[in-house]
Amino acid sequence: MKDKLSCIVKIGTGMLTLACAAFFVFSISSCGKGNEASPEGLNIEYEVQNLSPDIFPVSLYINNEAVNSNPFVFGQSQGYFYVPSVTLPYQIRSANNTGFTFFNFNDVLTPGAKYTLYITGAVGTNSLDTMLTVDTAVSPRLGQGKLRFVDASPTSVGGLDVYANGTKAFSAVPYLSASNWVALPVGNYDIQIDAAGTTGILNEIQSVTIQDGRLYTIYAYGYTTRTDSAAFTAAVTTNK
Repeated sequence: MKDKLSCIVKIGTGMLTLACAAFFVFSISSCGKGNEASPEGLNIEYEVQNLSPDIFPVSLYINNEAVNSNPFVFGQSQGYFYVPSVTLPYQIRSANNTGFTFFNFNDVLTPGAKYTLYITGAVGTNSLDTMLTVDTAVSPRLGQGKLRFVDASPTSVGGLDVYANGTKAFSAVPYLSASNWVALPVGNYDIQIDAAGTTGILNEIQSVTIQDGRLYTIYAYGYTTRTDSAAFTAAVTTNK
């Protein structure tokens, strides 16, 4: 009887050891799959806006690995996605077979924050440039949302004025810069963008809805000197 009990204990101990080993292997395997990690492990939200008409599709690489599912195409917003909250080499590379690297970054990013990388300028004129914005801010008061403006249009050399329902919200915002956040009562707004100090309307966005507690960015891009797909225009993104 004593021998049988000893045998049962040994078998039970062996099975527990095997179970622990299997769990350890599974854990290591799960940790190694960076692109399939949970948002808790990749806790920075990042957005790439490709606003250069001739850079063609690009991808974001971190530690020499593409982190976006689809290439970033001119004028097409894909929204936020999660990236690691550690300092690693970030690169913008061509999504074509060449894999040419356009930009290298070593920005220190804050865990839990949101960022947008704006790519603007043109390859043909050797004017490619980028701007990184922090898309988080103090929450507005009850009954208000917040709005800001980003000028990513290379031909807006004198800056841009922005009006919300006829009232100037932002004045002479320079190229490659972002305005401060302004609080607006909830409601619908017609947005008008002019060259700074003029009354000539460059672009209008009608019925921009500001909701309670939300953050929004209006960004202008393209060229006032062109009438094709690269002509001056503007769009709205929801940051919160």
